Amino acid sequence: MIHGLVATGERQEELRRQPAPLPLAEWLPGRVSWEVELGFGKGRYLLRRAAAAPDGGFVGVEMASRYYRLVRRRMRRRGIDNLVLLRGEALYLLASFLPRGFASAVHVYFPDPWPKSRHQKRRLFDADTVDLVLGLLAPGGRLFFATDYAEYGERVGELLAAYPGLELGRPAGWPDGPRTNYELKYERQGRPIVRLEAIAGRPGGLHPDGRREVVAATAATG
Repeated sequence: MIHGLVATGERQEELRRQPAPLPLAEWLPGRVSWEVELGFGKGRYLLRRAAAAPDGGFVGVEMASRYYRLVRRRMRRRGIDNLVLLRGEALYLLASFLPRGFASAVHVYFPDPWPKSRHQKRRLFDADTVDLVLGLLAPGGRLFFATDYAEYGERVGELLAAYPGLELGRPAGWPDGPRTNYELKYERQGRPIVRLEAIAGRPGGLHPDGRREVVAATAATG
């Protein structure tokens, strides 16, 4: 059985009752550009960004039910009507429900680094799964990533640097300032933060280190 939820401020459905890929144009009609945040937590950045760009479409993915409910309450209270929330495990949703090549930006801030070696296969960024994350981006789309866990940040940087057709940068900060509660807290503490920004080239590539274990992803339909 498929577990998970999809919602706007006024509508909520079980994912098992939805087609794949998810018809985002039916949930938010008339949107010509889309941004995705994977692991939105308390929604500091996602809600602010959606409110600042009312003509755009935004998708937030979160595993924790308490944060999903919190952000849904906040978006309803603030009258934000251009945001779709998904509750579920990110890699499963990337492989099964989100369209490919539709987003102008993907945001991933302070994901769980899973520091123990036996748990590292659960990481959102791994040679075998990074294609799912980058596969969301349209050509020219941008991935924004930040972590305070140096080892994980350097590993993600290595993965992205080796990805075909990807242009990688390492910004010292974001033009709009800290984007999450964690980032604000860690900046005040003087804690080092690894930030990465990558621009997608031609879609459809596979990471060289992940070719031996291809992860299936739903193809977008016209």
